[in-house]
Amino acid sequence: MQTIGVVGCGLMGYGIATNLVHKGYEVKVYDTNPEAVKRVVAEGATGVDSVPELAKLSDVFILSLSSTDLVEKVLLEGRDGALQNLKIGSAVLDMSTNDVARTRVLAQAACNIGIAYFDCPVSGGPDGASTGSLTIMVGGSQAEFPHVSSVLQAMGGHVEYMGPSGSGQIVKLCNNMVVGGIISLLGEALLTGERAGMSKVKLAELFQKGSGQTKVMDVFGPTIIHETFSDVTFSLANMLKDLSLYRNLAIAEGVTTAVSDAAYQLFTRASAEGADQRDSTVVAELLAHEIST
Repeated sequence: MQTIGVVGCGLMGYGIATNLVHKGYEVKVYDTNPEAVKRVVAEGATGVDSVPELAKLSDVFILSLSSTDLVEKVLLEGRDGALQNLKIGSAVLDMSTNDVARTRVLAQAACNIGIAYFDCPVSGGPDGASTGSLTIMVGGSQAEFPHVSSVLQAMGGHVEYMGPSGSGQIVKLCNNMVVGGIISLLGEALLTGERAGMSKVKLAELFQKGSGQTKVMDVFGPTIIHETFSDVTFSLANMLKDLSLYRNLAIAEGVTTAVSDAAYQLFTRASAEGADQRDSTVVAELLAHEIST
């Protein structure tokens, strides 16, 4: 059985690590937050004290981190960087959502020293991570993909190889732009209907029975309807990060962002109001506030 190392024990990393433990893998974890490590250790994982130690012990090295900068730091920080300590023939699965161009640079650096590198961003949230039902979008070497597919299948209900390095990130960024846009539209439409005299609950029920039906409503609708914006499914900070990365990608490819800019600006305003650690649906609250004032 392969030894799995997981860096990052936040909501997603906790779910990924504990799911793998429950499926019989030997899982070792590292996080700068000792309390986060303790939670995973309580479920059967083993905590280690540093990135180099974790890398040396891992056959598959999983990253679940909040930014491209953190991924680069973990992998490339001199003697303490994971790439300097991983075994030849091991594999890196970056399950974070990151910049496409920088992902390709990291993949090449890993390839140069005999380590397979896959960008594996996910959809499905903490619940999907805990139950092993994530949708996983994979970019990397097609020839090496079979060597990591069993681990990916243990984490995902739907695992799809998308193409060469960076392909997984492209799909995830486009996906999250769509999700962010729909959250914005739902917030506005539900507010409009409510102000006009129709309950948000009834509106949502009818949306889901007609052509406006969307999985985004299933995942984020209850938070918008009940205004429980402190119950975080996906933080505003993470959503804004992904929308910014999407915007950079679109501009780099010469695509106008006229449509997506409205959502991007809405999330940017919410961030400026100090809502980064609240749920991304808090933009609905911002819309209501702006209308009231």
